[in-house]
Amino acid sequence: MSVEIENVKWETAGLGPVEALQKLADLYPGEIVFSSSFGWEDQVITHMIFANNIPIKIFTLETGRLFPETYYVWNRTMEMYGQPIHAYYPQHELLEQMVNAKGPNSFYESVENRKECCGIRKVEPLNRALKGNKCWVTGIRAEQSANRQFMENTEWDEAHELVKFHPIFDWTLDQVKEYIKQYNVPYNTLHDKGFPSIGCMPCTRAVREGEDFRAGRWWWEDQSKKECGLHEHEAK
Repeated sequence: MSVEIENVKWETAGLGPVEALQKLADLYPGEIVFSSSFGWEDQVITHMIFANNIPIKIFTLETGRLFPETYYVWNRTMEMYGQPIHAYYPQHELLEQMVNAKGPNSFYESVENRKECCGIRKVEPLNRALKGNKCWVTGIRAEQSANRQFMENTEWDEAHELVKFHPIFDWTLDQVKEYIKQYNVPYNTLHDKGFPSIGCMPCTRAVREGEDFRAGRWWWEDQSKKECGLHEHEAK
C-alpha cells in the first residue's frame, strides 16, 4: 500500500495537526477513528477533534483494570465537549476463561501470561474497534520509546490493513503540556505524580528520576521492549 501512504503524505504535507486531521476526515469519510487512553497526547488530539468538529470517531479500550483517575478524566472529557467516546470491552467469555484458570493477576507470572491478558483486554477489542475503517489516528510521539524512533508519522498497518497516522509524532512533551495548559484541556492527574505512560492499574507505576519513559509499564519485565501489542513496530 505504498501508493496510498505516499498519497496521504502528499495530502498532509506542510499541514498542522488540526488541518491534517481535517484532511484525513475528508479522505476517509466515516472510515477514520482515533484511539484514546486519556493520556496527555490523547487528550490533546481529542481536543483538536472535538473543538473543531472534525468527523472522526473516538474510542477507548475499557480493560476493566483502569485507574480511578482515568475514569474521572474520561467522564470529564465527555462532559466538557458533549461528545461520545465509544468504549470497547473484552469479550467476557475469554476473560472469564482466563481468570477462572489462572486468577486475576496471572500477568505477573510470565511474559506469556501478560501478553495473553493484553491480548484479551486490549488487542481483541482493538481489532473490533478498527474493523471496517481505513485510517487509524493515534497519539504516538517519536520520543516516547526507542522502538518508536524507527516509525514515521504516516504508516501502513499491515495487521489491520489501514493507514496509521500520528498527528503529533514530532512534538516534544513540553509542547504537549503547553497545549494542554493553553486550551485548558482536562488531563489525567497521575501525570503530575510521575506517571508519563498510564495503562492498567496493576501494570503501571510511577517512573523514577532518570528512568525511561515507559519504565513504569510492566516494570517486572525486560526493559528493552515496552509494547503491549497495539503498536508493535519492527525496525527497518
